[in-house]
Amino acid sequence: MDKEKIKVAILGGGPSGLFLYKRLVEFGSTELEVTIYERKSMLGAGMPYSDEGANDEHVTNVSDNEIPEIVNSIEDWLRSAPVDLLQRFNINPAKFNEYKVLPRILFGYYLSSQFEMLQEIATVKGITTNIHYDTNVIDIIYSKDNKTVCVETDKEKREFNYAIICTGHNWPLRHEGSVKGYYDTPYPPSKLALKLNHPVAIKGSSLTAIDAVRTLARHNGKFIKNEDGSLYYETAEDSPDFKMILHSRSGMLPAVRFHLQDSHLTNDSLLSREQIDQHRKNNNGFLSLDFVFKNNFTRIFHSKDPEFYDRIKDLSIEQFVQEMMELRERLDPFQLLKAEYIQAEKSIKRQESIYWKEMLAVLSFAMNHPAKYLSAEDMQRLQKVLMPLISIVIAFVPQKSCSEMLALHQAGVLDITAVNQDSMVEPQKEGGILYKYLDENQNQKSEPYNTFIDCIGQPHLSYEDFPFKTLLTHKDVSPARLKFKSNQTAAEEFEKGNTLVEKDLYGDYSLKVSGIAINDNFQIIDQYGAYNENIYIMAVPYIGGFNPDYSGLDFCEAASLLIVENIYKN
Repeated sequence: MDKEKIKVAILGGGPSGLFLYKRLVEFGSTELEVTIYERKSMLGAGMPYSDEGANDEHVTNVSDNEIPEIVNSIEDWLRSAPVDLLQRFNINPAKFNEYKVLPRILFGYYLSSQFEMLQEIATVKGITTNIHYDTNVIDIIYSKDNKTVCVETDKEKREFNYAIICTGHNWPLRHEGSVKGYYDTPYPPSKLALKLNHPVAIKGSSLTAIDAVRTLARHNGKFIKNEDGSLYYETAEDSPDFKMILHSRSGMLPAVRFHLQDSHLTNDSLLSREQIDQHRKNNNGFLSLDFVFKNNFTRIFHSKDPEFYDRIKDLSIEQFVQEMMELRERLDPFQLLKAEYIQAEKSIKRQESIYWKEMLAVLSFAMNHPAKYLSAEDMQRLQKVLMPLISIVIAFVPQKSCSEMLALHQAGVLDITAVNQDSMVEPQKEGGILYKYLDENQNQKSEPYNTFIDCIGQPHLSYEDFPFKTLLTHKDVSPARLKFKSNQTAAEEFEKGNTLVEKDLYGDYSLKVSGIAINDNFQIIDQYGAYNENIYIMAVPYIGGFNPDYSGLDFCEAASLLIVENIYKN
């Protein structure tokens, strides 16, 4: 191993890998050699912004002004973007609006161009960059003696000082391919180029579900613009019985994108690292969810929105969620979507935030990193009480998607039904599924569908799903677990048969959450509780237990800085 160079491997060249490379280029000089392994033939775009995750009709839910700085802005990049690309998406650089969302494929090309610019900067600084396209990383082998990381691909093995896992999205297939009409995920969306003349069951009502809706709609009819600019939808002559039914636990649609005042999800009123550490010292090492909610959410309204503060200052998390959900539960979801669409249009036009929604996004982002210090009880509250509200309110559905959904509903082609938490999807041998659930009146339903698409979004994957098996067999990684504050509460859950509650040899209980354990610097933790100095992970599907929510590029920006600062500190 060359002692003169710091050799860093980035496994995955999507958005996470892009921000990590940016940080390394900022910090590094001639002593640095970066090797990037990318499964596809394009850097930067990853799954969401390439044809693996988008068609031309799919748009981002962020605009140029909300994107963390990379090398140059989208507005600057468009001035020199390929003409055929601009024509494909009907973009006029002279009329570009930094507050409007973009086609996701176009955004992918922008991210790819940023990677190219960073490579040029790296060359000027004397940093060596090796890029391996169309390469699958098969395994990672860690040498404790040498403190080196061996990366094994389908082509070679190489040793590094550090490896950062940025492998991005992963949807394991369970029934797709073996059950006709069953889709475990709507991605890549090209597979939904389906001509259908029957109702389609869609599980979920998130942005993932909206992607599927927009693609299916285009293959079974067309959108027509009225003279006043509004849309209506017309089904194709050979698809008269085509319909899409969203199945959602809440029976609700996500909220509409509005103008963000603090577009990068940070706030100078948030708790500092020192305040969190001090609180944990006085709370048996735990971070209290109520403490975070009060200080990273409620308190901030005291000066920013005194009227809202007076309304919520004495509410518990449960009471706050109940109050915010009450309106959503009372109104028809498409009625509410229309009202929020109008409200959001005003917000963007006037560049005025809907402040409580913005602060809920800030709370989610701020809570994500220290969530590993919550007690098991608070993590369960977070998952069951707060996250359902957060996932609805901060989905930020783009206006364009909104207007299409309203047009589809108006045409009788799109509807939503509430299903209970224990609803079941039963694949049928002859194809299709039976959707079994309790409706709002607690009546048992069993609905047959020829086509089913699971659109619940990226699942948080388990410890057992971790792809690098040598790290598993050598116990270099460990399952993510949280301690209970109350042994009595834990014992009761254990006795009830909660399979996520585990009891060790000493009689102590813990809650098993998804994925693997990591520390504050995103280093993996082995089964003896020691962190690994040389292996980091930013692959969100595998760290969802300790990072229960992540906010796209904002997560990439914040996590990459922590990782690279830590590498250079050593």
